[in-house]
Amino acid sequence: MTLVRHELKQGRTAFIIWTAAIGFLLAVCVFLFPEMKGQMEDVSDMFSSMGSFTAAFGMDRLNFGTLIGFYAIECGNVLGLGGAFYASLCAVGILCKEEKERTAEFLLTHPVSRRRIITEKLAAVLIQITAMNLIVYAVSIGSITLVGETVPWKEIHLLHLAYYLLQLELAGICFGLSAFMRKGSVGAGLGLAAVMYFLNLIANIAESAEFLKYVTPFGYCEGADIVDNGRLDGTLIIIGMTICFVCIFIAYLKYTKKDIH
Repeated sequence: MTLVRHELKQGRTAFIIWTAAIGFLLAVCVFLFPEMKGQMEDVSDMFSSMGSFTAAFGMDRLNFGTLIGFYAIECGNVLGLGGAFYASLCAVGILCKEEKERTAEFLLTHPVSRRRIITEKLAAVLIQITAMNLIVYAVSIGSITLVGETVPWKEIHLLHLAYYLLQLELAGICFGLSAFMRKGSVGAGLGLAAVMYFLNLIANIAESAEFLKYVTPFGYCEGADIVDNGRLDGTLIIIGMTICFVCIFIAYLKYTKKDIH
C-alpha cells in the first residue's frame, strides 16, 4: 500500500481544495434557500414557460419552492460539474505521471509488478473520490439541518449516489486514457467532463438527440427524473458502469505492455 499512500499524499492539496470548494458552494446554496423560498413559486412559474432553456436543466419539472426541487437544480449542478471535474482530474494523469515527471525508472526498478502499480493507483483514485463524496454528503445534510428544513432522505440519497456513480464512470474513462498518454493532460480530463455535461443538455433539448443519454453519465443524474420517479435509471447505470469497467480493463492491458520511458 506504499504507492497508495504516496498517491494520496501527492493529491492531498487538490483533494482539500476541490472538497472545500464543492462543500462550501453546496452549503451556500442550502443556506440561501430559506431566504428565497417565498419567492420560488413565482420563479417556478416563470421557468416553466421558458421552453428549451428550462428543459435543458430540468427546471420545467421541478418546484423551486420545495427544498428538494431547489437542491436538485442548484446543488445538483455544483456537485455534478465540480465532482465530474475533480474525478477526471484525479484519474487522467495517474498512469503517465512517472513519464511526465521522469521518475519511471525509479518506480519500475522496484520489485513491484505493473499490475500492482495499476491496482494501487486505481485504489488511490477511488479513495479520493469516495472520501470527497462522503464529506460533501455530510456537509449537505448538516446544512439542511442547520436551516431548519426536513431532510428528504430518499431523494438526497439517490441524488448523491447518482453523482458518485457519474464520478466513478468518468474516472474509469480517464484512467483508461491515462494508460495511453505519455505526459498526461489535465485539459483532456476536464474537457471530457465538460463535453459529457453539454451532451446531456443537448439530449434534454432535442428529442432526436435523446440517444445521447446512453452516452453521457449525466443522463442518469437528472434531478427531475430522480425526484419524479423516486429511483435511478438502472439501464443507464448498467451501461455507464460497463463503460467504466471496460476502460479500466483496457488500462490494465495497455499499461502492462507499454514501453515506458
